[in-house]
Formats: sequence, C-alpha cells, structure tokens
Amino acid sequence: MPKPASCLPLALAALVACGHEDSTFAPQGESSSGEEPSSSSSVAGTTMAPEEPEPEPGSDSSGGETTSNFLSNPDAGGDSYQCDPYTQNCPPGQKCMYWANDGGSSWNATRCTDIAPDAGDVGEPCTVEGSGTSGIDTCVVGAMCWNVDPDTNEGTCAEMCTGSETEPFCSDPGMICSGRGPYLCLPTCCPIEQDCPEGQACYPVQDTFFCAPDASGDAGAFGDSCEFINVCNAGLMCLGSSSLPPGYPCEAAAGCCTAMCELGHDECNLLDPALECVAWYEPGRAPPGYEFVGVCVLPE
Repeated sequence: MPKPASCLPLALAALVACGHEDSTFAPQGESSSGEEPSSSSSVAGTTMAPEEPEPEPGSDSSGGETTSNFLSNPDAGGDSYQCDPYTQNCPPGQKCMYWANDGGSSWNATRCTDIAPDAGDVGEPCTVEGSGTSGIDTCVVGAMCWNVDPDTNEGTCAEMCTGSETEPFCSDPGMICSGRGPYLCLPTCCPIEQDCPEGQACYPVQDTFFCAPDASGDAGAFGDSCEFINVCNAGLMCLGSSSLPPGYPCEAAAGCCTAMCELGHDECNLLDPALECVAWYEPGRAPPGYEFVGVCVLPE
C-alpha cells in the first residue's frame, strides 16, 4: 500500500472545525512524570492549556465533551474580559492579549497591553515579561509570543486568530485556528512523517494534526504514562490506558503513550502482537491526505 498521497498541510484540512475543540497540551519545559494525573490543569509558558487526555480513534477528535482551564468566550462579559482579541479593539498603541489575571499558569482573561517598540512580526523571535501568561510580549498587534522557553522567556511570534469565537480564521490557509484561549494559528502536519521543526512533534487537534512543542523530556516512550498529548515522543500520542494491554508502566495511569501508524502496515504487531492499527478517522471523515493515518490500540 502506498504512503499517504501527501499528508501535507492542505487548505481543506486547515479549515475544518476551527477553534471548537479543546487542545490537550502540556506545559512547555515540563516533561511527563509518569505519575497519575490530577484533575486540575496548568500551563507554563505559551503552550496550550492541558486537560486529561480523552481522544479516541475513529472519533475524528471533534466529538464528546471535555473539561479544561481554557479561556471562556471573551464576549461573555465580566471584568476579566476587557477587550476582544479577535477584533483587537484596544486604544491606539495597545493590543488585546490573553493573560492570567491571578498570576497563575493558565490564561483566564484578556486585557489591553502596550505594543512594544520595534515589535516583531509573525514568525520572528520574541520575549515575554514575567511569564508566558503575562500577556506582555514583543510581538505586533494580532500576534503573541508562543513556544516560550521558561528559562529565557524567549519564543516566536504566532498569529492570533481573527474573526470571532464562533467563526475564527487564519490568514494563512496552511494554518489551523487552534485552542480555546489563546486561539492561535498553527501549522498542520503529518503524524506519520512527523514533519515538524526541531523540538516539536505532530499532535491531533480538532479534525487534523498540528505542530506543538515536544514536552516528553526523558519520558514519553511507548507504554509510558502520560497526562497530556505532547508528553509522548514524536510519532506517539497519549490515549486512555485501556488502549494498551495490561503490563505496561502506564497500566494504572490515566493515559498511555502509543504509536501512530499507517493503515495496512504491521508496525503495531511489532510493538505488541495484541495491537492493531485502527483508523484515526471514521470512514469518509478523513481530510485529504490523512486517509491512511491510524493509531496502535487494542481492537474492540
């Protein structure tokens, strides 16, 4: 069976279900501890706020309810939401930014902050003041400092989604509007080819896959415990512990790192004879180029 025709960023893949599914990502600079996760979620730096992993193959990653510490609708009112990041309705010289108004590590509000002199454009280096959730950075209006190194407070300016929460979009059709506070435009990728920049890996979100920081550290191998999607090594992802047979280190944990696979190949059997490569998408629901994407799990 041939490899996927492209498994590359496609305009169609980047436009489906934008902005309506919670992302499940670990804090940048932290790694999987191998411990059973708690029910609370936190984020350090400018990566997506995490939640317990619940994606299932064949569900197209967009169905089912989830819980998270993501930012609520900025239009919902209340003192926490002082501006609209989609329309950038702050006074001249300022921009609307997501931030943590309690000094914590999860975005829970928006506010107007001063635009830095010589602010960096999308794709350029940036720095944050204090932490990645301070809402103060050196990026232009409509961008925020993303993938921040917690030791240096340095990252890269990423485009913030425009439009509205119900109809968010990105200026680049090769990007997907992802997250729920902050909503950012991030590149789609191929989970089989793992064609992300160094230090990142390809993870599922909404109806497609995009590049995000690899926070696996010294853990994240096949069968390791996981709490967030991006604490597994590149080519692996975090699914519920029932996805693997008993006997692995993750048996008593909330999640297990298991491998992405190409349908029709036997790489899952090489990892464990009990596993099969099961299609990630329901029949007819895969975006073009992703029809061959599967994940190694126990068959039902």
